[in-house]
Amino acid sequence: MLFPFHDDNPTVRTPVVTCAIIVINVIVFVWASRLPPLQSQVLHYQRGFVPARIAQLSNPEPIFVPIEGPDRHPFFRHPAAVRSLKLDPQPKQILLSLLTCMFMHGSWWHLIGNMWFLWIFGNNVEDRLGPVLYLAIYLAGGLLASGSHWLADPSSPIPVIGASGAVATVLGAYAITWPWARVHTLVFLLIFITIIDLPALLVLGVWFVGQLLAGRQSLIAGAHGGVAWWAHVGGFVAGLLLMPLLSAAVGAPPRPKLVRQSDSNKLDY
Repeated sequence: MLFPFHDDNPTVRTPVVTCAIIVINVIVFVWASRLPPLQSQVLHYQRGFVPARIAQLSNPEPIFVPIEGPDRHPFFRHPAAVRSLKLDPQPKQILLSLLTCMFMHGSWWHLIGNMWFLWIFGNNVEDRLGPVLYLAIYLAGGLLASGSHWLADPSSPIPVIGASGAVATVLGAYAITWPWARVHTLVFLLIFITIIDLPALLVLGVWFVGQLLAGRQSLIAGAHGGVAWWAHVGGFVAGLLLMPLLSAAVGAPPRPKLVRQSDSNKLDY
């Protein structure tokens, strides 16, 4: 298992958009985590991406999904009451969910994992593209990632939430642009734990292959829910394809400013 925690890849610009995305995700999660369980489930179905709802755009029929209500007695444990939630064919809500699902998370670990990878690798991609195109590739990659998940499981009634697909796009963009950048990586191998500097292509390539194998296994098993592996795969591939085009559009990368030392003739970069 490889866990990156820092890269040796300096930037020139402040990663304003990356920081803003992280702050928005944290705020949304804290707000959503304070909702009652039943209301939280409704939020996930209405604002998360439910692949089966795409069919409602052409076939305006409601979808009924099960949600669990609170225990029937405040002192004695009973099985949670299962109810049906009616999802009406609302095109605006369905299409908007492709965007809102990127800013929702199911747990602190889910949130921290996504934001950690975004912080490590997103600042360089933002530095290369600038804030506008960086936000564009992030959102576009998230949309393509959801599309990949839909293609793999179009009838799934399970809501997909999380920034994983959009973050995977950033990882793909980083891998294609700085494949040999050194990444300080925590390596877990049975009982062996150490820190090694590895090329970004190896770290991110191992991650991508893991998502690909897990996605293949989910197709074989035919299981709904769990982790949206194909959203990760689709997002990563989107980053690989989009980043060279956008890099060419913005031209040469920003150069660090020269800072003259007062006590020598050397220049710091």
